[in-house]
Amino acid sequence: MVFHAAAASSSSSSSSSSSSSSSSLGRSDGAQDKNGTQMHAALPDGPSATLRGTPTPSSTKLCGYLNKQGGPLKAWKSRWFVYEEKSCQLFYYRMAQDISPLGKVDLFCATFSYPLQGEEGSFHIQTPERTVILKVMLSHETSKSHYLKASCYSGLSDVFNAVGLNILSAFSYTADFLPMVKTPSGLVGEEAASLPELVSLLHKVLEAAQLEKRTCAQFLAAEGEQERLELLRHGERRVAELRDHLESLQQENENLRRDLNQRDAHIAELQESVQLLIQKNQAKQEVILKLSEKLAVCGEDKQCSNGLRSEALKQLTIENENLKDDLKAYKTQNQYLNSEIYHLTTLWRKSSEREQSLIVKCAVLEANSSQMESRYLGILQKLQESKELNPEQGEAVKKVVKDAVRADLSTAIKLNSVRDYDEYGFKIAMDYKVEDLKLLAKIQALEIRSQNLLNQEECDGPLLARCAQLLFGRPEGELSSSTELKNLLRMGLPREYRARAWRFMIQTRTKSLKEHHPDRYQELCEKSRTSPHLVPRQIQLDLDRTLTSNQYFSPPSSPLIHKLERVLQAFSWQNPTIGYVQGLNRLAAIALLVLQDEEDAFWCLVVIVDYIMPHNYYTKDLVGCQADQCVLKDLMSEKLPRLKAHLEALKVDVSLITVEWFLVLFVESLPTRILFKVWDAFLYEGIKVIFRYALALFKYREEGILKINDSVEMYQYLRIFPNTIVDRRKLTSIAFNDMNPLPMKLLQNRRATHLERLHAEIQELENLRTAYKAEHVQCKDKELDTLASEDEEEV
Repeated sequence: MVFHAAAASSSSSSSSSSSSSSSSLGRSDGAQDKNGTQMHAALPDGPSATLRGTPTPSSTKLCGYLNKQGGPLKAWKSRWFVYEEKSCQLFYYRMAQDISPLGKVDLFCATFSYPLQGEEGSFHIQTPERTVILKVMLSHETSKSHYLKASCYSGLSDVFNAVGLNILSAFSYTADFLPMVKTPSGLVGEEAASLPELVSLLHKVLEAAQLEKRTCAQFLAAEGEQERLELLRHGERRVAELRDHLESLQQENENLRRDLNQRDAHIAELQESVQLLIQKNQAKQEVILKLSEKLAVCGEDKQCSNGLRSEALKQLTIENENLKDDLKAYKTQNQYLNSEIYHLTTLWRKSSEREQSLIVKCAVLEANSSQMESRYLGILQKLQESKELNPEQGEAVKKVVKDAVRADLSTAIKLNSVRDYDEYGFKIAMDYKVEDLKLLAKIQALEIRSQNLLNQEECDGPLLARCAQLLFGRPEGELSSSTELKNLLRMGLPREYRARAWRFMIQTRTKSLKEHHPDRYQELCEKSRTSPHLVPRQIQLDLDRTLTSNQYFSPPSSPLIHKLERVLQAFSWQNPTIGYVQGLNRLAAIALLVLQDEEDAFWCLVVIVDYIMPHNYYTKDLVGCQADQCVLKDLMSEKLPRLKAHLEALKVDVSLITVEWFLVLFVESLPTRILFKVWDAFLYEGIKVIFRYALALFKYREEGILKINDSVEMYQYLRIFPNTIVDRRKLTSIAFNDMNPLPMKLLQNRRATHLERLHAEIQELENLRTAYKAEHVQCKDKELDTLASEDEEEV
């Protein structure tokens, strides 16, 4: 409950534009008018009324002990309070006998509040300068209300008389507009204060009446209709806001009620659980009682046998002590053994590190030895070709060469073991069968062995880091084409990331086809199984001739052989125009080695033949491949003019060698480390990668090729030299740096030109063939007529 006593020094003008801040004044002393109705008056907001008059002196002073809250700790301290009616001030002392007060509270502009939710017996006095919190002692609970009423009613009675009467007289002509408020009968004063709900309700009624009077006063004080209309609009907006607020509160109430129902249901469940637990507890108590009874019975029986077991207990105690001594001894021994094991582990680690360093040194030494041997054989080859040696020296050189060729690398002492097969199953050291080039093959084998020894512990840290950043932990569907991926593919992917990148590139090209035919591979396999007579027989013949140097395809019973057969049969149904041609088996085999899954290998073969390679590449006349050979010769004339002129002088047609490179994408022509780098870039960039590497191979061995002046030897060398390439980084640099520029549009334009010429030649050949057939038929008819006439003559 709040009581207001305020006075503001401002003009008593009724103009609304010069309104200043003031506090509302309220009075409810229970006085009745002539009609028996309780009167309420309040000072409205707006122009304040100046308080006039002098308080009536009183013969007695209002005083007593109250608890005052103060200090940094907000502690309650008992003080003696005295109310001076003349100055309308409340003085407080440490004790009743003190002369000088500790302080004072000006009640002339103060507000008294009795918080219902606050501490029991406490009330607030709020002035413009500060707020004083007081509390009535428990023994003075009755005097609390009396003190409040006395200070608010008797001490401020003149204020009400001075201000309240003026307000009533100012609005005497609006008696109908401001109806009188009747005080409810029943409990009032101290009795009403004991009922918090009733007091709170009266508090709200009083605030509503004050607000209504303040609004009416503002409405009556308005000068024009526009201003009053604005007040009404403001009131309407306020009502709408309150209505919205009421709806939100109702919604919140509904939510709270729903939460309450849920909590009640949860409480009911918990109560049921508690009941079950109580029942279980009771059952357990019963079991405990029964066990206790049995234990008591057993205890009585044990008392009889204690005497007999005492000696056994002593023996067990002695044995326990002995075991403790043994345990201490074992602990000491274990500590000693642990120290020995740690010492041995340290020695073993150091020995392993030393052994590893020695293995690396041995590999380097063996690599250097192989390099020296290859250089020695190279010098022997040059001496053998030299014409400045006399016959004796020539014979000596030939003998040394024969001895060097007969020496087998496999029988040599190997300081460091190198695998015979790589991670994809291909044999690392190739077997050369050419008799005239055995020395050259031996030199190349030594170079390959030296390079493998130096690179067997090779780990390209930056490349692995870039691959891990771009590909690690990301499925194929989240990858995207980018310059970074293109550069990585040109450098060659590590094995652990290659299959994932290939699947992404295959999925990118076949996405629409797979969406329309999700079970395409299974359907084609079923066709091959139900109609085996329609499958090309050449597939069965080529299975045993596929990648003979690979250990995974060499045994006929290998599971990859059967997967390869199903992939080739399914492709023959997928593209009946091509069906099957020789070379497709090697393409599918490489896809199986990398992807492992036969359906992925099937789609890889579809991407290569139907999407990447040009049209008419794998037809019977191989016209697309022939056109690319012509394009390659044109590029060699531009980028390798010396080499092209030398080959033309020897009348060597490089297309007889390179056509296989293009048809099978260098399979079994390049070392596997370089082969898979070519395929990585090919699946992303297309056919121009094959052109780049074909030109790079000729550039890599240009000087060696220029030294050969015999056409037969040239053909033999061109067949084997790609497999002798060792420095893959150098070859990649030549392909993608030295061969620039090589745009795809240039290749397409030149291919179109050569295709037009080839189609014209094919058409001309077809016309000649047709004419020849017609002429041959006529000749046969004439011969038949001649024979018939001779028979008639004989007859």
